[in-house]
Amino acid sequence: MLMNWISCGFPQRVSKATAFSSIDKCARKNISNENCKDPGSKEQNTGTIEKVNHVEYRVHYNPSAYTRVKNTVHQHIMEDSEDLIEHNYSSTGVKQVQNMYSVTCSRRLSSTKNTLLELAFNKPVPQSTSVQTLKQKEKKDMQESDVEAYDSKEDPRTFQNLRPEYRSLCVGHSEGSRNLSVEEGDMILHKVAVLKSSLTLERITDSFCKLSSLPLDQLVVVRSNTRFAMLCRYSVENLHLFSVDQLINILKAFVHLGIPPAHSMLHVYEVEFCRRVWDMNLNQLLLVADMWRVLGRSVPQYLEIFASFVNLHWKDLTLPQLVQLTYVVGEGRKGPQELMLKLEPLLLRYLDLMNEEEIGAVCLGFFKSNNGLSEHVMCKIGDKVSTKMEEISSFALVNVLKMFRYTHIAHLNFLKRLGEVVPQHLPSIGTQGIMHIALACAALHYLDERLMNAIAAVVPSRVKYCRSKDIAKFLWAFGSLNYEPPNAGEFYSSLIEEICKRLHEFEKFPEHFLTSLLALAFAQQFPLDLIDLALSERFVQLAIGRSTYELKKDLFTLDGSVGIECLNYKGSRLNLQVRQEVTEMIRNFASQDICVKPEVLEAVTLLATILGGSHYIKNHMILPHTRSNDLEVHLDINGKPIPFNKEVTRAALPNLEMKATGVYITDDLMGQLLKGKGRAKDSMESEEVKLESRVTEQKKTGLATETLERNHVFSEGVPLSNYFLNSLTASKTCQEQSTLQLKKDTGIVKLAIQVSHRNHYCYASKQLLGLHSLKRRQLHLLGYTVVELPYWEWFPLLSRSRSEKLAYLHHKVFGTLN
Repeated sequence: MLMNWISCGFPQRVSKATAFSSIDKCARKNISNENCKDPGSKEQNTGTIEKVNHVEYRVHYNPSAYTRVKNTVHQHIMEDSEDLIEHNYSSTGVKQVQNMYSVTCSRRLSSTKNTLLELAFNKPVPQSTSVQTLKQKEKKDMQESDVEAYDSKEDPRTFQNLRPEYRSLCVGHSEGSRNLSVEEGDMILHKVAVLKSSLTLERITDSFCKLSSLPLDQLVVVRSNTRFAMLCRYSVENLHLFSVDQLINILKAFVHLGIPPAHSMLHVYEVEFCRRVWDMNLNQLLLVADMWRVLGRSVPQYLEIFASFVNLHWKDLTLPQLVQLTYVVGEGRKGPQELMLKLEPLLLRYLDLMNEEEIGAVCLGFFKSNNGLSEHVMCKIGDKVSTKMEEISSFALVNVLKMFRYTHIAHLNFLKRLGEVVPQHLPSIGTQGIMHIALACAALHYLDERLMNAIAAVVPSRVKYCRSKDIAKFLWAFGSLNYEPPNAGEFYSSLIEEICKRLHEFEKFPEHFLTSLLALAFAQQFPLDLIDLALSERFVQLAIGRSTYELKKDLFTLDGSVGIECLNYKGSRLNLQVRQEVTEMIRNFASQDICVKPEVLEAVTLLATILGGSHYIKNHMILPHTRSNDLEVHLDINGKPIPFNKEVTRAALPNLEMKATGVYITDDLMGQLLKGKGRAKDSMESEEVKLESRVTEQKKTGLATETLERNHVFSEGVPLSNYFLNSLTASKTCQEQSTLQLKKDTGIVKLAIQVSHRNHYCYASKQLLGLHSLKRRQLHLLGYTVVELPYWEWFPLLSRSRSEKLAYLHHKVFGTLN
């Protein structure tokens, strides 16, 4: 357990930006909580199991859905479609461990209430004032609980209450009256025991339907009755004899009786319904699929056959049938692409007739089934929802945002309206709804400061309702957008504190832990104790072995960032084997994708021309953990390029690698040397004339003469100079020593030239995203000068003349010296 890895004496370390310690705050919280308790109870509390309802946001359809507080708090809480991996954990209790990272008081009791009670006993405050304040706090807590309440099984079905046509397509828990008395129920079961195998199909069906009208508190008793088991057995034995309508009525009775989804009898019924698909009409098929959903049983085979049927009759779908179909497909988490593509024209046909909840249901269905919608359809949806932004419920709005996020389509008018309307309604939106709004903005690279400031303002007070996923996504939204809200100190400290308290939960979801720490690194926040934990050998093995996600690259990025930005960090580091493995993986990807993009190769080719050869430039990742490439160039103190790319030098310039310590003097060599020396003056004069004319020509394009001086053209001989003679007799060792000396020279300017892309920036902005801002920050710390070829300048130049591109690059490279 992660919680067991941290002792009470764990060093208190947080690096960077905000002057707070995650450990200090957690410790103070524990001390405060412990003071609320009887001192003698501390040891007993160590093993306390606390049951926590992971509450989400509750939705009711209402034209003023944003401002209406929900009235019903669901006790049965499940996760939404993106949280299936977390489902098993969300329903379990949470252990409290008595250490600096835990909270000792039960979260069923409001810590605010406990504090108020303590003040009431210890201070001479009038009783009426204390009671009034306590009641106000209780009312506020109840309102918060109502806002946070969410049922992932029922809330997505809200749209079914908005048209009468849905009554024939779905089943509701409120259907029918539960007016059957216990005595009448017992009489029905008695007849079953008497008639036994002579029960007719009609009596079996009627018995199930009547028993489903029993009061809720009697259902458990009935399901455990041996006579009810006998009735179930007789129904299975005669299953193939029932008509379609009888089968549907029995299945509906199972829904109201609350038959457990894992009951063996349901498997037999599932097989029979699969066999009867082609005997049913579309309404019946949708109704049966809906009942399986309400029962909570996964029926992939039925849905597959059902999809085949719909694939032949999709043109006949009505508006309610289309919406119900997308809902059913989404809840099944799988939709045939061929069918989903056919539904798009229907969606466009009915879009103007749909209400906002139906649009949200359609978006959620496509999203859950991993099927996107075309840009044209999403633009139409964005246009319609933009005009109804004040009326749409938070649940439907979040579903539309999920689809925009999935398709990576930024509808500017929709996003602007989002920033105008949502901030004032955030108090009535649940924490998970707020998280999805922030996450959608981050995924679309869209930064609206009003919206992000409003979100940052409410998060600290809602952090107690956050799951590990919510914490990670909130941090990721702000970190990836590279935005620091006005209350950054409170915002980050509250989330870091919550991470400390929920280490037991992050152990089950290591991907959320690493996402949180990476996002904090983007924001220059480095909680060193948590980083030490994340990079420990035990957690690394846990993350790599248990998670279904590829976390090695995240570990690598975190480790590399700590190594550069936290020089005083003495904690755990990623082992050499993992670093080498990830480096090789990233470099292989870069060599096949990033480094060979046309805009990058064009820059490399032209820079090599300007600098005098490919050995003066290197197209690679200076910082592999940042996952993007650079064009590295070294200039000496005078602004002249230094050859440093050994790979290119060895491959393209083998003549520079001389293994002998001198050269053999031959008659041919002496003849060439003497001939060159005799014509040295004439040759030099000729070269000066040529250079002068070339300089005059090149000055028109803005190129400096240093470049041209490296491109001498020798005609009939080689001008004999001391530099040339030294070059002939120099050894490879001397050259390497010279290169090393130059590298140690503090006058060397190391350039990291970056060909940027629009995906490196926030939408319609020149603000870098978090990862790319982190990379530039770290390059500066390592002594590099970052030279950017911004996409809004370089991409238009790609279609211009070569001389214009050369002039632009020359100015970018040598302009840095000024």
